[in-house]
Amino acid sequence: MLAEWGRIGCVGFGGPPAHIALLRQLCVERRRWIADRDFEDALAACNLLPGPASTQMAIYCGWRVRGPRGALVGGLAFIVPGLLLILGLAAIFLAAAPPTWIVGAGAGAGAAVAAVALQAGSGLLPASWRRSGARVRWALYLVAGIAAAATVGPWVVLVLLACGGSELVARTLEDGRAPAIAPLAALLVGGGKVLSLAWVALKVGALSYGGGFVIIPLMQSDAVDRHHWLTDGQFLDAVALGQVTPGPVTHTVAVVGYAAAGVGGALLAAAVAFAPSFVFILLGAARFDRLRADRRARAFLDGAGPAAIGAIVGSTIPLAEALSETWQYLVLAAAAVLLLALRRSVVTTLLAAGATGVVVAVAGGPIPG
Repeated sequence: MLAEWGRIGCVGFGGPPAHIALLRQLCVERRRWIADRDFEDALAACNLLPGPASTQMAIYCGWRVRGPRGALVGGLAFIVPGLLLILGLAAIFLAAAPPTWIVGAGAGAGAAVAAVALQAGSGLLPASWRRSGARVRWALYLVAGIAAAATVGPWVVLVLLACGGSELVARTLEDGRAPAIAPLAALLVGGGKVLSLAWVALKVGALSYGGGFVIIPLMQSDAVDRHHWLTDGQFLDAVALGQVTPGPVTHTVAVVGYAAAGVGGALLAAAVAFAPSFVFILLGAARFDRLRADRRARAFLDGAGPAAIGAIVGSTIPLAEALSETWQYLVLAAAAVLLLALRRSVVTTLLAAGATGVVVAVAGGPIPG
């Protein structure tokens, strides 16, 4: 297990779709550890949970093979290779005086991030629209997510919870029952860099719905505007690093942690962000069938899901606003064409954008300070 899950953690470029395909190939097709229907049901259940679905599937597959110990070994083997790589890259990109070509590479790759976010959000729209039963409410949740990501930054998580709760109430009333819903309380953590970092990481791991890119609006305002751990350009670098390294996009939170408190902060942020996924699977894997059949869970996700997609799309606005040089906008436009029109891969697009930044830097062009 350590070898197989570790291999996926090392070669898992391309985000959740690639991770799911590699896990399916290993556990269903090659080793036949898990039946095809069970794998699909587990994937559907993981999509009902907050946090990184591909990480949860890696943990779940380990649980199916060797129980709780398998879940821990499989999950860590999937997470750790990319985490170590992104820590090394964070040390290089966030150094006090990085080489000029490194700054250029970051500026180039970062310029393409808004296009990557737009592609991620737009790719989720069709399936979410088809699943929606109430199209007007779906559109309202989507618009709320877009507006929240573009304006209120760190409070996006409250909008996601509010949209999920609203749909749960609406479904309950449509069924003719009085809503029995526990009050939703926002956990506000303040005072101290460590607690603030832990809160940002907890939002990423326990309160994010809709795929890896929803972590951008959950982190950007906190990391850049509120706590000033990163500049706008460095945050774009962090998101780009999370995309070009193997493993889950959630690794981006480790770069934020590194900027806030060095290696210790990176490890703390990663531990807090990934811990909920282990807890969800270890405590709930045996109840996945009931979770998928639970109408309240489905209703909540039907509200939070469109809002999360909207937040991903809306995050393109502050990401684009973070650019400062004319050539970066040209890179952004080219990246949009590559991703949305020509259907090129995210990793290829970011590497091409980074190479463009290196050329600009070496040629003496303007690069963000």
